[in-house]
Amino acid sequence: MSLIGKTALVTGGLGGIGRAICARFVKEGATVFAADLKETQPLPGANFIKLDVTSEHDCKEAMEVVRNLGGQLDILVNAAGIEIEKTIEETTLAEWNRVFAVNATGTFLVSKYALPLLRQSGSASIINFGSYDGFIADPGLAAYCASKGAVHALTRAMACDHGPEGIRVNAICPGYIDTPMLRGFFRDHGDIESLEAAVRDVHPIRRYGTPDDVANLVNWLASDEAKYASGQLWILDGGLTAQVQQMKL
Repeated sequence: MSLIGKTALVTGGLGGIGRAICARFVKEGATVFAADLKETQPLPGANFIKLDVTSEHDCKEAMEVVRNLGGQLDILVNAAGIEIEKTIEETTLAEWNRVFAVNATGTFLVSKYALPLLRQSGSASIINFGSYDGFIADPGLAAYCASKGAVHALTRAMACDHGPEGIRVNAICPGYIDTPMLRGFFRDHGDIESLEAAVRDVHPIRRYGTPDDVANLVNWLASDEAKYASGQLWILDGGLTAQVQQMKL
C-alpha cells in the first residue's frame, strides 16, 4: 500500500501495459484515473476518463475531471502509444504525423496540462514511456523509433525544467512485452510458435516481459522510495540490449 493518499492518472490506461499499471496502483491504495479512447472493459477500482491524447481539448477536460473528482494529482503515467511497421519510404506523411501525435505530442500535451495539479502535490512523479527502440532500432519501425527517441529527450528536458517544482520525471523503455501489440506482431509475421520461441531465446533471461513486470517498475518510480530518481531512461528488456549482437527476428 505504498501509494495511499496519492492520485494517479494513466493514459492508455485500459491497454495491455496501462491496465496492469492501473491495477497495481489500485492495489497500492491510490485513487486511479484510467484514461483511454473508450471503456472497452471496466477496471475495478479505477475511474474511467475518455481521452484522446492528441486532442488539446480532451487533455484540458481530463485535468478538470481529475481536479473535481480527485482533488489532486500526484502521479502521471503517459502510457498511450501506437506503432506502424514500415520503413520511412513506406510511411506516408499522415502515418508519420499520427505516430508522433500519439507517442510524442500526446506525452507533451497531457504533461503540459497536468503540471498545475502536479505542482500542488509537492512530491509528484511523471513516468513517460519510451522504448528500447529509442536507443537501437528494429527493422521496419522507423516512425516508432523516432517518436520514442523524442520522448527520451523530452523526458530529460522535463526533469530539468520541473525538478525545482518538486516534480520528478522518468521514462521507462521496455523491450518485448506480452501485450496485444506484441501478439499482433506475431500474427503478422508467419509462424507464431517459432517466432515466439525466437523472441524468447534472444533474451539472456530467456523470456519476454509481462505487463506486471512493467507495472512493478512504474510503481517504484511513482512511490516516495524513488524520490531521488529523476531524468533517467530505465531500460526494462530482460538484458536484450546488453548483448554485443542482436539476433535478426
